[in-house]
Amino acid sequence: MRIIHCADLHLDSKLNANLEGEKRALRKAELNGSFTRMIDYAKEYGIEAIIIAGDLFDTANVSVTVRDMVRDSIVNNPDIEFFYLKGNHDVESFLSALEELPANLHLFTTEWKSYELRDGVVITGAELEASNSITLYDNLLLDVDKLNIVTLHGQEVGYTSRKRNTAENIDISRLTGKCIDYLALGHIHSYRLRSLDKRGMYCYCGCIEGRGFDECGDHGFVLLEIDEATKKIEPVFIPFAKRKIYELVMDVSGADGTMKAADMISDMLDGMGIAPTSLIKLVLIGNVDVSVELSTSMITERFSDKYFYVTTEDKTKTFVDYDEYKLESSLKGEFVRLIYDDDSLDEDMKSEIIRCGIRALSGEEQLV
Repeated sequence: MRIIHCADLHLDSKLNANLEGEKRALRKAELNGSFTRMIDYAKEYGIEAIIIAGDLFDTANVSVTVRDMVRDSIVNNPDIEFFYLKGNHDVESFLSALEELPANLHLFTTEWKSYELRDGVVITGAELEASNSITLYDNLLLDVDKLNIVTLHGQEVGYTSRKRNTAENIDISRLTGKCIDYLALGHIHSYRLRSLDKRGMYCYCGCIEGRGFDECGDHGFVLLEIDEATKKIEPVFIPFAKRKIYELVMDVSGADGTMKAADMISDMLDGMGIAPTSLIKLVLIGNVDVSVELSTSMITERFSDKYFYVTTEDKTKTFVDYDEYKLESSLKGEFVRLIYDDDSLDEDMKSEIIRCGIRALSGEEQLV
């Protein structure tokens, strides 16, 4: 038996953070299309069931187009059983708009609900809320002789996330010794597989497509290869995202200008094997002379034709050669010496003030 464990598709996401215009529209269509692509994969490889461990949608206002796409994808594939557990982004609008619940769409509530597939494979799940978070663990009773897959949506206690946590926490320790063979989780957007106890494991499959630069790396879903005879589950992560997202740290120390920095970045990018379909954030680090001004917009433009999307962030530090200004008889030299001798400022602040001051004295625009 083969089962797909997916989560956090966030269909109909606005994607307002980075992309604009045609690229945003294209990327939104790609994210929405990830659901139908996954079902095509399921049909090709004989998948019997798909577990959606929360956040199928991104907002309460699901468009008619996306709602109909999901409904039709389920209805038109009666040989695949869909198990949909709502997450913190999901609301009732999708389900309430259905005139009739498809026979192959199975839902969960705030109490444990189980569905038995063939050969003793059981899928159990519950929607975790503040009202049931204390008692839910104690109420989980599973048959020791079955192969038990349990699904929840929430953030593992003790896991540090860059995203604001709006879901209930999941205390993994309270799910040990419960006869769980595989705990299918959603909410954390990166893949992680860990041992639960001597019998089972727990897994965050991650989001199927990265949406921003806080979601770099491989994304996709987990394929569960199940041997009913031995009651063993073999989880395999399937990279499935249409595009990969990178945040690349580039050391441009010693660059004497924007063009030189761009050449250095180009040399570093060569050989990385990054596909042209990728989204890339270039983070510039290192030490550059106070007289050097790096244009992030020009660097972005340099590589914009090579990749689907590029943005650049300047995190370089300014290097000031104080000996160069120590004996200079000019307003610029006097300014540098004045800031250098100010013990109330740390080195980073001195460098930034000197950088802005020299721009002003040279008649250039200050870029703070």
